[in-house]
Amino acid sequence: MNNHSEEKYENENIPFTMLEAINEAKRCLRCKVPMCKKGCPIENDIPDFIHALSKGNFGEARSILAAKTNLPAVCGRVCPHEKQCEGNCVLGKKSKKAEGIKIGKLEQFVADFDYDMNLIREHIPPKTRGNVAVIGSGPAGLTVAGDLAHMGFNVTVYEAENEPGGILLYGIPEFRLPKDVVRRETKRIAELGVSYITNTIVGQDITIYQMFEKGFDAIFIGTGTALSKELNIPNKDLRGVIQSHYFLRMVALYNDQKLNKKEIPVSEGESVLVIGAGNVAMDASRTALRVGAKNVTVISRSGQEDMPASKFEYDGAVTDGVKFMWNTTPIEYIGNEKGRLAGLKVEVNGNELIIPCQKVLIAIGSKPAKRIISTTPEIEVNDAGYVITKERPYGMTTLKGVFAGGDVVHHPATVVLAMKAAKKVVEGISSYVDAKKLLGE
Repeated sequence: MNNHSEEKYENENIPFTMLEAINEAKRCLRCKVPMCKKGCPIENDIPDFIHALSKGNFGEARSILAAKTNLPAVCGRVCPHEKQCEGNCVLGKKSKKAEGIKIGKLEQFVADFDYDMNLIREHIPPKTRGNVAVIGSGPAGLTVAGDLAHMGFNVTVYEAENEPGGILLYGIPEFRLPKDVVRRETKRIAELGVSYITNTIVGQDITIYQMFEKGFDAIFIGTGTALSKELNIPNKDLRGVIQSHYFLRMVALYNDQKLNKKEIPVSEGESVLVIGAGNVAMDASRTALRVGAKNVTVISRSGQEDMPASKFEYDGAVTDGVKFMWNTTPIEYIGNEKGRLAGLKVEVNGNELIIPCQKVLIAIGSKPAKRIISTTPEIEVNDAGYVITKERPYGMTTLKGVFAGGDVVHHPATVVLAMKAAKKVVEGISSYVDAKKLLGE
């Protein structure tokens, strides 16, 4: 990205100083019925960690967080706090003048301070309870791996990319989630005794059956939704129609100096349209501006009041200069004589118009890939391709010993919701493996 773009957008997430963090923590009322905790999908002990922080006990605050989350530095930055913990803070609801506690920034501060000062070292229990393979190293996979390692399981994570992190590394932009933060979180999980096997595609390089032959007692599928959905309107194959996930991945690889800037599919000075109004659309639109797009407009079939994106992400896009067209239906891609995209025909309020553009980024959702399912017919999926799981043991698929969780089961969601689902599956895996050992299987 050019220096001008970096300077213009660099102050996305300014962390608290120590004094700011302690003063913010002191505002907490320590409610008898903490609605913030109820609003957290993984039920972080929010009042307790904030109270410890208010007293300057940073190690205690980190230990309290560690009891519930393996990814505090990630959750502190990318969770939709205004819909969850912060949105339920009593302070913000009591008075229009008072703001709720900035819980996300406090969690971020504690995680960052812990990393900088090396406050606590995780206890590593002996790996005596069994061997578990985890497929995918996104939020669900890392949660399962970390939690099982804490419980005494020997865990091996299989990742298709050349380093662990999944969507955290390649799907969420640097300005929202710095990649060094992701890498330090995956490193901390490795310090629990978790092993990573990278550059390995399960279903292609190794099958589920071969993994069982290696001696794994259970396998967890946490591959998320790797395939982007297409917008099936005329001329969808024109050059210039691009999936947002692909665009974001290319930018991440460029930022890591793993490819040339020319390979980023949006060039400086181009007019860009983004179709969709979820968080991926916000990420794509803001990233397009950062790589030098002249103007970026989000096209949404719904009205603003029904957009799937969080208000925080929408506000960030508006601040950056992204424009929005609501209640607008894409009809047809318009090409030029060279077969390149030149515009998008849309319908607004019953009228058709053509919006000139050089690139369109599609952000209308994603679905699971079929590599694992196609090579493991015993694992059943529903009509939409999502893995079917059981309630007992929780998370087991229709193939004995194989579990699944996160977006591959519950449809695309947020990082913390994927973690919530994964934590329930951990209970299912541990009870299954324990019973298996008890029966001598």
